[in-house]
Amino acid sequence: MDVQFYGANCLSLTYKGSRIVIDDNLAELGAKSVIKPDDVALFTSPHAAETSARLVFDGAGEYEVADISIVGILARAHIEEAGKFGATMFKLMAGDQSALFTGHIYPELSDSQLEAIGQVDVLVVPVGGNGYTVDPVGALSLIKAIEPKLVIPTHYADKTLKFPVPQQDLATALKEIGMEPKETVAKLRLKPAELTDVTQLLILDRV
Repeated sequence: MDVQFYGANCLSLTYKGSRIVIDDNLAELGAKSVIKPDDVALFTSPHAAETSARLVFDGAGEYEVADISIVGILARAHIEEAGKFGATMFKLMAGDQSALFTGHIYPELSDSQLEAIGQVDVLVVPVGGNGYTVDPVGALSLIKAIEPKLVIPTHYADKTLKFPVPQQDLATALKEIGMEPKETVAKLRLKPAELTDVTQLLILDRV
């Protein structure tokens, strides 16, 4: 399983030749979309932009794409009232590896949501806050509840992107979370044998 980061909440996961792109709204932020015609696109929140992906999933359910299993889990969006479920978390499973992409969710999960999530190797969570998305305190709450082996922070300040609301810079966010990065890499090539029982934080450079 290979994971790459393109800025904002946009990442790609590649496994055995299949590529899934998550939350590519880069065109709305002044950048260029990274979706290609052979890709599968996932969106954790409602989206207006058209996409050239061959398949698009943006809601709860169970899906199969080649050798990748996808589970969409309903969640309360970050700015929604209690009882509303306008967001979707996606858990991707490839072989014996798994990753959860939360998107802009309210950072308190129910027992049923945690049961649906189960164990995950990688948790991808926004940290930019400022009322727009999950802030560092919320991210830490999700980390403690989900207990992943690896955490990848996303959606922090980026001079090349035009966020509707200014986002907190990564260094400040990590200081508030209280976790030191294990390392910074251009691409995550997940190898379960290298993961430990202690949750570690990894920084992905933007492609």
